Amino acid sequence: MSGARGALGLSLQAARPRWLWGAAGLLLALGAVLGAWRWRRGAGRRRRFRLQRVGTVLKLFVYPVKSFRGLAVPQARVTLMGLQSGELRDRFWLVTKEDGHMVTARQEPRLVLISVGSEDGCLTLEAPEMKKVCVPVKLPRKNPVRNCRIFGLDIQGRDCGDEVAQWISTFLNSGPYRLVHFEPSMVPRKSKDIINLFRTTDEVAYPDCSPALIISEASMEDLNTRLEKKVKIENFRPNILVADCGAFEEDTWEDILIGDVELKGTVCCARCILTTVNPDTGVLDRKEPLETLKSYRLCDPSERHIYKSSPLFGKYFAVDKTGTIRVGDPVYKIVQE
Repeated sequence: MSGARGALGLSLQAARPRWLWGAAGLLLALGAVLGAWRWRRGAGRRRRFRLQRVGTVLKLFVYPVKSFRGLAVPQARVTLMGLQSGELRDRFWLVTKEDGHMVTARQEPRLVLISVGSEDGCLTLEAPEMKKVCVPVKLPRKNPVRNCRIFGLDIQGRDCGDEVAQWISTFLNSGPYRLVHFEPSMVPRKSKDIINLFRTTDEVAYPDCSPALIISEASMEDLNTRLEKKVKIENFRPNILVADCGAFEEDTWEDILIGDVELKGTVCCARCILTTVNPDTGVLDRKEPLETLKSYRLCDPSERHIYKSSPLFGKYFAVDKTGTIRVGDPVYKIVQE
């Protein structure tokens, strides 16, 4: 009996490896088929889209307070509502009249002389002949929420207090003005309500209409060859300045990739008298560079219902995929094949 049992045991031991090897072989074959299928799907996606390098990020700017001086930063987080550096988000603060209507450098050009910074959880403001003032990024709940109005659209903002309101009014020798902050729980403005070519998902706090504005270095150089007095990129307040491309090539970009961020081109930026504010003196010229731009950068007649008589300089982008961008990042056009 023991001999038979032993013989049976040996035969089972001998048979088990053959069975296991067969099953393993089947699994390997199945894995190979699945792997090939996945690879083909991936390869198919790569065949449908390719990346074409079109430039390099030269500078990045964040403008925490609308119309105040921007911050040049080495890198920025790109959210669905625009760029962010640390606690400072692009155009999340706004100067208003006491009735809530926005105030920008179009009405008060010396706003461009106010510098912003971040320090110990505060937004800091500095201006010529003014003592630095600090405003907590996270405001007390007791501060009232104000109803504001930007280009005819309603939006809220929490009041930043009397000290900074008086500081701004004193510097401008005008007002009285208030400073408000957009908080994440508040309802943003729909870009589509401003320009119909945006998608229903595109939203902003206090920017004119779009989460991001891109201009190329070549476009700036082209403009300056036509001007008696050269202007700076600060006249145009872009978020991303791109090098290594042709003048106005950014107008043609639809879907682009920078770092791990995907951006969707929407419309060109129609320019106004804000571009004629000297960023170093805060003086409104009302003529240049706007008049020169009008001589060669007007839209096609078929697009006049969008841009009217305003010249175009730079392009607005919405955010398809959030992430981080850095100075020096390649800019790729996502090309559908």
